[in-house]
Amino acid sequence: MIWQTTRFRIALSRPQVMGIVNITPDSFSDGGSHPDTRSALAHCERLLQDGADILDLGAESTRPGAVQVPVDQELARLLPVLREAVKLGVPVSIDTYKPRVMQAALDLGADIVNDIWALRWQDTADPLDGRAVVAGHPTCGVCLMHMHGEPRTMQISPMEGDVLPAVSTFLADTAQGLRTRGVAAERIVLDPGIGFGKTVAQNFSLLARQEELLGLGYALLAGWSRKSSLGAVASPRPGSVGTAGQHERMAPSIAAALLAVERGAAVVRVHDVRETVQALQVLAAIK
Repeated sequence: MIWQTTRFRIALSRPQVMGIVNITPDSFSDGGSHPDTRSALAHCERLLQDGADILDLGAESTRPGAVQVPVDQELARLLPVLREAVKLGVPVSIDTYKPRVMQAALDLGADIVNDIWALRWQDTADPLDGRAVVAGHPTCGVCLMHMHGEPRTMQISPMEGDVLPAVSTFLADTAQGLRTRGVAAERIVLDPGIGFGKTVAQNFSLLARQEELLGLGYALLAGWSRKSSLGAVASPRPGSVGTAGQHERMAPSIAAALLAVERGAAVVRVHDVRETVQALQVLAAIK
């Protein structure tokens, strides 16, 4: 299977590791760690040295309770880093839901639009539509994610019951909507949206049954890295009571990435690139 993107045809014959680059002051795990262009680019280079296949740049936090950032502010954070990142020789993904940001990033050579809103969000004061932006580009890749609700409130009123049928139907319908606009299937990757409007039990149910989503006919991306659901089930020390903090979630994150790959994920989006790459090498050795 291939993921067609702006500049690269990414072979998915082995799992691809997407390294997270948060150019934000308030992302849930590493917000404020890369506050300027120089430090963000240095982080990009470290991730590549650690074995990242794809860089995912985000200039607005979408953690639970996050407040929306104006387009101009997001662009001011993102574009200086993107201008240099596209020179690093690897696919560059842009984590955004705003059509104006998508368009500006693609104009600078970005390869992938990674959208938590699955191209549904639209500025009421701007007629530009994310689906039109992606469909209007000849080859860019896109990742469509399932989200219940929106970031500010999604964990206050999460989904109820068995979530896999709703997630599957949403992803199938959204992908088909892009197909009818002329976007080739090999440009589309799907993400079940771990942690976006779902309970801990529902997130793990999606992981357990992830292979059922392969029937939709698209490659899957799994984004478990440092998510609160991992903290909820992983105590800091064996036998202790309490949840693992964000920086105690490396081992659970790696375990979830491996389980996702074993259940068919083609791409894993992670903070801890070097450790995830090493774990995937061990998994590959037994195949």
